[in-house]
Amino acid sequence: MAGVLGPGTTRDLLTRTGVVFGGTALEDARSVEPPTGPPGRRAGLGELTAPWQLARLLGGAPRLATVPRGDGRIVLDVPGWRASERTGLPLRRYLRWLGWDARGWGLGVNRGFPETDTPALAEGVLILAEQQGGPVSLVGWSLGGVIAREVAREHPDAVDRVITYGTPVVGGPTYTLGATTYGEEECARIEALIAGLDTDQPIRTPITAMFTRRDGVVDWRSCVDHTSPDVEHVEVGSSHLGLGVDPDVWEVVARRLAH
Repeated sequence: MAGVLGPGTTRDLLTRTGVVFGGTALEDARSVEPPTGPPGRRAGLGELTAPWQLARLLGGAPRLATVPRGDGRIVLDVPGWRASERTGLPLRRYLRWLGWDARGWGLGVNRGFPETDTPALAEGVLILAEQQGGPVSLVGWSLGGVIAREVAREHPDAVDRVITYGTPVVGGPTYTLGATTYGEEECARIEALIAGLDTDQPIRTPITAMFTRRDGVVDWRSCVDHTSPDVEHVEVGSSHLGLGVDPDVWEVVARRLAH
Protein backbone atom coordinates (compact mmCIF):
# COMPACT_ATOMS: atom_id res chain seq x y z
CA MET A 1 0.00 0.00 0.00
CA ALA A 2 1.40 3.39 -0.97
CA GLY A 3 2.60 5.52 1.91
CA VAL A 4 3.26 2.61 4.27
CA LEU A 5 6.83 2.33 5.52
CA GLY A 6 8.44 -1.02 4.75
CA PRO A 7 10.87 -2.83 7.10
CA GLY A 8 13.94 -1.42 5.35
CA THR A 9 12.59 2.11 5.37
CA THR A 10 11.66 1.85 9.03
CA ARG A 11 15.15 0.71 9.98
CA ASP A 12 16.72 3.50 7.92
CA LEU A 13 14.60 6.02 9.81
CA LEU A 14 15.53 4.53 13.18
CA THR A 15 19.19 4.57 12.18
CA ARG A 16 19.08 8.20 11.05
CA THR A 17 17.50 9.24 14.34
CA GLY A 18 20.01 7.24 16.40
CA VAL A 19 17.46 4.86 17.88
CA VAL A 20 19.22 1.79 16.46
CA PHE A 21 22.90 1.19 15.76
CA GLY A 22 23.90 2.28 12.28
CA GLY A 23 27.54 1.21 12.09
CA THR A 24 28.76 -1.57 9.80
CA ALA A 25 31.90 -3.69 9.86
CA LEU A 26 34.37 -3.45 7.00
CA GLU A 27 35.09 -7.11 6.34
CA ASP A 28 37.88 -6.75 3.78
CA ALA A 29 40.28 -3.83 4.17
CA ARG A 30 42.10 -5.00 1.05
CA SER A 31 39.13 -3.88 -1.04
CA VAL A 32 39.74 -0.24 -0.09
CA GLU A 33 41.84 1.70 -2.57
CA PRO A 34 44.66 3.97 -1.35
CA PRO A 35 43.79 7.61 -0.63
CA THR A 36 44.57 10.14 -3.34
CA GLY A 37 44.35 13.48 -1.55
CA PRO A 38 42.45 15.58 1.00
CA PRO A 39 38.63 15.57 0.87
CA GLY A 40 37.05 17.88 -1.69
CA ARG A 41 34.92 20.95 -1.18
CA ARG A 42 31.66 19.01 -1.39
CA ALA A 43 32.72 16.71 1.44
CA GLY A 44 33.81 19.71 3.46
CA LEU A 45 30.38 21.27 3.19
CA GLY A 46 28.97 18.09 4.69
CA GLU A 47 30.66 19.01 7.96
CA LEU A 48 27.89 21.57 8.45
CA THR A 49 25.65 18.67 9.44
CA ALA A 50 27.73 17.92 12.55
CA PRO A 51 25.13 19.41 14.97
CA TRP A 52 22.66 16.75 13.78
CA GLN A 53 24.66 14.18 15.76
CA LEU A 54 23.49 15.83 18.97
CA ALA A 55 19.91 15.00 18.04
CA ARG A 56 20.93 11.46 17.16
CA LEU A 57 22.70 11.21 20.51
CA LEU A 58 19.41 11.92 22.27
CA GLY A 59 17.69 9.32 20.11
CA GLY A 60 20.37 6.78 20.94
CA ALA A 61 20.32 7.37 24.70
CA PRO A 62 18.15 4.32 25.54
CA ARG A 63 20.43 1.85 23.76
CA LEU A 64 23.56 3.53 25.07
CA ALA A 65 22.28 2.83 28.57
CA THR A 66 22.21 -0.92 27.90
CA VAL A 67 25.85 -1.53 26.96
CA PRO A 68 28.08 -3.52 29.36
CA ARG A 69 29.25 -1.67 32.47
CA GLY A 70 32.86 -0.72 33.04
CA ASP A 71 35.13 -2.20 35.69
CA GLY A 72 36.92 0.97 36.77
CA ARG A 73 39.95 0.62 34.55
CA ILE A 74 41.63 3.74 33.16
CA VAL A 75 40.72 5.07 29.72
CA LEU A 76 42.66 8.02 28.29
CA ASP A 77 41.00 10.20 25.66
CA VAL A 78 43.24 12.04 23.17
CA PRO A 79 41.78 15.06 21.28
CA GLY A 80 42.16 15.82 17.61
CA TRP A 81 44.33 18.38 15.85
CA ARG A 82 44.13 21.84 17.46
CA ALA A 83 41.34 20.61 19.74
CA SER A 84 41.22 20.98 23.49
CA GLU A 85 40.52 18.25 26.00
CA ARG A 86 37.00 19.67 26.37
CA THR A 87 36.01 18.21 22.99
CA GLY A 88 36.11 14.71 24.49
CA LEU A 89 34.31 15.63 27.70
CA PRO A 90 30.85 14.33 26.62
CA LEU A 91 32.25 10.90 25.77
CA ARG A 92 34.33 10.78 28.95
CA ARG A 93 31.29 11.62 31.07
CA TYR A 94 29.36 8.82 29.43
CA LEU A 95 32.20 6.35 30.02
CA ARG A 96 32.46 7.45 33.66
CA TRP A 97 28.72 6.90 34.04
CA LEU A 98 29.25 3.37 32.75
CA GLY A 99 31.94 2.79 35.34
CA TRP A 100 35.20 3.48 33.53
CA ASP A 101 37.90 5.79 34.89
CA ALA A 102 37.87 7.99 31.79
CA ARG A 103 40.37 10.85 31.74
CA GLY A 104 41.71 13.48 29.36
CA TRP A 105 45.21 13.00 28.04
CA GLY A 106 46.53 15.72 30.36
CA LEU A 107 48.50 17.69 27.75
CA GLY A 108 45.94 20.38 26.94
CA VAL A 109 45.32 21.40 23.34
CA ASN A 110 46.63 19.00 20.70
CA ARG A 111 48.79 21.42 18.71
CA GLY A 112 49.77 18.93 16.04
CA PHE A 113 53.20 17.66 17.09
CA PRO A 114 52.78 13.88 17.48
CA GLU A 115 56.52 13.21 17.49
CA THR A 116 56.88 15.15 20.75
CA ASP A 117 53.43 14.44 22.16
CA THR A 118 53.82 10.68 21.83
CA PRO A 119 56.69 10.34 24.34
CA ALA A 120 54.99 12.85 26.64
CA LEU A 121 51.76 10.84 26.66
CA ALA A 122 53.69 7.57 26.91
CA GLU A 123 55.33 8.76 30.11
CA GLY A 124 51.93 9.29 31.68
CA VAL A 125 50.59 5.99 30.35
CA LEU A 126 53.48 4.06 31.87
CA ILE A 127 52.91 5.69 35.26
CA LEU A 128 49.16 4.99 35.17
CA ALA A 129 49.65 1.40 34.05
CA GLU A 130 52.01 0.80 36.95
CA GLN A 131 49.62 2.42 39.42
CA GLN A 132 46.69 0.42 38.07
CA GLY A 133 48.61 -2.83 37.96
CA GLY A 134 47.70 -3.38 34.32
CA PRO A 135 47.47 -1.73 30.90
CA VAL A 136 45.24 1.26 30.16
CA SER A 137 43.05 1.84 27.11
CA LEU A 138 43.48 4.72 24.67
CA VAL A 139 40.76 6.46 22.66
CA GLY A 140 41.71 8.99 20.00
CA TRP A 141 39.84 11.31 17.65
CA SER A 142 41.58 12.12 14.35
CA LEU A 143 45.22 13.10 15.09
CA GLY A 144 44.63 11.98 18.68
CA GLY A 145 44.31 8.47 17.35
CA VAL A 146 47.67 8.76 15.60
CA ILE A 147 49.31 9.60 18.93
CA ALA A 148 47.44 6.81 20.73
CA ARG A 149 48.61 4.30 18.11
CA GLU A 150 52.24 5.36 18.44
CA VAL A 151 52.14 4.99 22.23
CA ALA A 152 50.78 1.47 21.76
CA ARG A 153 53.47 0.74 19.20
CA GLU A 154 56.25 1.76 21.58
CA HIS A 155 54.74 0.36 24.79
CA PRO A 156 52.43 -2.57 23.96
CA ASP A 157 52.53 -3.95 27.51
CA ALA A 158 51.14 -0.69 28.90
CA VAL A 159 48.22 -0.36 26.46
CA ASP A 160 45.27 -2.76 26.54
CA ARG A 161 43.67 -1.55 23.31
CA VAL A 162 43.39 1.46 21.03
CA ILE A 163 40.10 2.83 19.67
CA THR A 164 40.25 5.53 17.01
CA TYR A 165 37.72 7.47 14.96
CA GLY A 166 38.47 9.62 11.94
CA THR A 167 42.18 8.87 12.36
CA PRO A 168 44.47 9.10 9.30
CA VAL A 169 46.61 6.00 9.79
CA VAL A 170 47.96 6.29 6.23
CA GLY A 171 50.06 9.31 5.38
CA GLY A 172 49.55 11.36 8.53
CA PRO A 173 48.36 14.82 7.39
CA THR A 174 48.94 14.08 3.69
CA TYR A 175 45.32 13.16 2.96
CA THR A 176 43.69 15.66 5.30
CA LEU A 177 42.74 19.32 5.19
CA GLY A 178 45.85 19.94 7.28
CA ALA A 179 48.12 19.02 4.37
CA THR A 180 48.57 22.62 3.25
CA THR A 181 49.50 23.67 6.79
CA TYR A 182 52.23 21.07 7.06
CA GLY A 183 53.51 21.56 3.51
CA GLU A 184 54.34 19.06 0.80
CA GLU A 185 57.85 18.25 2.02
CA GLU A 186 56.80 17.66 5.63
CA CYS A 187 53.82 15.56 4.56
CA ALA A 188 56.10 13.37 2.45
CA ARG A 189 58.50 12.94 5.38
CA ILE A 190 55.72 11.95 7.78
CA GLU A 191 54.14 9.58 5.27
CA ALA A 192 57.47 7.81 4.75
CA LEU A 193 58.08 7.68 8.50
CA ILE A 194 54.71 6.06 9.20
CA ALA A 195 55.11 3.58 6.34
CA GLY A 196 58.51 2.55 7.68
CA LEU A 197 57.20 2.07 11.22
CA ASP A 198 54.27 0.00 10.00
CA THR A 199 56.63 -2.24 8.06
CA ASP A 200 59.35 -2.63 10.69
CA GLN A 201 57.30 -2.43 13.88
CA PRO A 202 53.61 -3.08 13.28
CA ILE A 203 51.22 -2.28 16.14
CA ARG A 204 50.23 -5.54 17.85
CA THR A 205 47.85 -4.05 20.40
CA PRO A 206 44.17 -4.67 19.47
CA ILE A 207 42.81 -1.74 17.47
CA THR A 208 39.30 -0.66 16.56
CA ALA A 209 39.37 1.93 13.77
CA MET A 210 36.16 3.80 12.94
CA PHE A 211 35.76 5.84 9.78
CA THR A 212 33.05 7.63 7.81
CA ARG A 213 32.76 8.06 4.07
CA ARG A 214 31.17 11.45 4.78
CA ASP A 215 34.42 12.71 6.33
CA GLY A 216 35.13 16.23 5.08
CA VAL A 217 38.42 16.62 6.97
CA VAL A 218 40.23 13.30 6.45
CA ASP A 219 40.05 11.13 3.33
CA TRP A 220 38.20 8.14 4.79
CA ARG A 221 40.42 5.71 2.88
CA SER A 222 43.41 6.91 4.90
CA CYS A 223 41.61 5.70 8.05
CA VAL A 224 41.83 2.06 6.93
CA ASP A 225 44.70 0.17 8.55
CA HIS A 226 46.29 -2.32 6.15
CA THR A 227 49.25 -3.36 8.31
CA SER A 228 48.31 -3.95 11.96
CA PRO A 229 47.69 -7.67 12.61
CA ASP A 230 44.85 -7.19 15.12
CA VAL A 231 42.57 -4.46 13.77
CA GLU A 232 38.86 -4.21 13.06
CA HIS A 233 37.20 -1.46 11.05
CA VAL A 234 33.75 -0.03 11.70
CA GLU A 235 32.05 2.40 9.34
CA VAL A 236 29.73 5.02 10.82
CA GLY A 237 27.65 7.71 9.12
CA SER A 238 28.74 10.89 10.87
CA SER A 239 30.67 13.83 9.53
CA HIS A 240 34.20 14.19 10.89
CA LEU A 241 33.32 16.98 13.31
CA GLY A 242 30.27 15.09 14.52
CA LEU A 243 32.17 11.92 15.45
CA GLY A 244 32.68 12.99 19.06
CA VAL A 245 28.93 12.97 19.74
CA ASP A 246 27.89 10.20 17.36
CA PRO A 247 25.90 7.56 19.33
CA ASP A 248 27.28 4.81 17.10
CA VAL A 249 30.84 5.86 17.92
CA TRP A 250 29.99 5.93 21.63
CA GLU A 251 28.48 2.45 21.49
CA VAL A 252 31.48 0.99 19.69
CA VAL A 253 33.86 2.60 22.19
CA ALA A 254 31.90 1.32 25.19
CA ARG A 255 31.50 -2.21 23.87
CA ARG A 256 35.12 -2.58 22.82
CA LEU A 257 36.36 -1.35 26.19
CA ALA A 258 34.21 -4.06 27.79
CA HIS A 259 35.74 -6.81 25.60
